[in-house]
Amino acid sequence: MPRSVLEAIRDGEWNYEPELQASEGVEATRALPGTTEKLDVLASRLRQGLPLWHPRDRIDYETPSER
Repeated sequence: MPRSVLEAIRDGEWNYEPELQASEGVEATRALPGTTEKLDVLASRLRQGLPLWHPRDRIDYETPSER
């Protein structure tokens, strides 16, 4: 079984879903989805081996994240 999305893609497993991870130790971001700021946050989380998504991340223009 792949350990990451990248391994799954390399192995041709296109329906891979990673196990849910606790968001402890991950700070929520107010960055808008699709912005360079948000992509930088996601890249940093990936490099640190943290979950990509946080339940309090900002999800759209109208709804700012909780802080």
